[in-house]
Amino acid sequence: MTRLGFNTRVSFPTGEAARGLREGIELFQAAEALGYQSGWAYQRHFDNYLSSPIPFFAAAGQHTSRITLGSAVIPARYQEPVLLAEAACTADLLIGGRLQLAFSSGTDVWDAVFGAVDTDARTEGQRRLARFLAAVSGDTLHTVTERHGLAGPPVGTELRVTPPDPGLRDRIWYGSGSIASAVTAARQRLRLITGTILHDVPAGETFPDHQARLIGAYREAWTAAHGTPAPPVAVAASVLPGSTAALRDTYAAYDRQRRTQGPAASRPAGALPPSLSADLPPGMAMSPVYHGDPDTVTAAVLADPGLSAADELVLFLPPAFGLADNVRLLTDLARTVAPALGWIPSLEPVAAVR
Repeated sequence: MTRLGFNTRVSFPTGEAARGLREGIELFQAAEALGYQSGWAYQRHFDNYLSSPIPFFAAAGQHTSRITLGSAVIPARYQEPVLLAEAACTADLLIGGRLQLAFSSGTDVWDAVFGAVDTDARTEGQRRLARFLAAVSGDTLHTVTERHGLAGPPVGTELRVTPPDPGLRDRIWYGSGSIASAVTAARQRLRLITGTILHDVPAGETFPDHQARLIGAYREAWTAAHGTPAPPVAVAASVLPGSTAALRDTYAAYDRQRRTQGPAASRPAGALPPSLSADLPPGMAMSPVYHGDPDTVTAAVLADPGLSAADELVLFLPPAFGLADNVRLLTDLARTVAPALGWIPSLEPVAAVR
């Protein structure tokens, strides 16, 4: 493992959004001071979590100098791709080329708000993702064929996203939960991050084994499509080393929540309960929570084939944890388990991209 990151929901109790956002920035600062290479934030609409990651990253980037800032994940279904490309390029240039954007296709859960389309959510999400990728790649989005008003561009003008940001296209990821989507991501030249819920898992196959197969399929598909080795793969996981008895009890309680409540576990006060419970539909599987004393957790991570296959371990932080709890967990992971995995902290600031 060469890189260490974390994934936060930037959550907040009802009525305390401003404090939650500020503490989210402090969390990125603390992780950078510990030598973490990456920080990721999840997008969630209409709830007590971060809903608009791009301005958050632009702000967090002004208070950090080295750590990369990534979305994990943005559902493409509800994005206006050209506007998102403009915002992403602007934010990336402001923070010195440290933006990493991970996408999923998304679902139709918010069609009543954002508007329905004449196709399924995955197809529409993929269409919008392709448009976004073309936009951040600097492709011509439209050639003007007639003049519109006094301020319109001349006929023949090729319209491209500004400001241009040529490096961003190589830092676009896909949050894959299935082997099929991982193969598609490889063919699209998207980097891979995979996390705590997997789909299409055969009966009898463990989550770690299936995750390892998913990563292997991605790498094979990348090489077949592009003739080069695949870029580093990131995996989000619940790795909770307890340096005290009290912390071990806290992490064990979180594990029990995950086992009994599924994705509904660990919500900030006032957050909406998700529709999934611990009784996941057939073919879906949830990652284990590795907790206990640091030596026990280290042994469990080393024995996990999915985590062993990854290049970057991204610590999934329990959403209801506060700033102090999260910083303690980041600190303990960096000082105990991570070095045993071969991780070396990054403590030098990156050079600014001009």
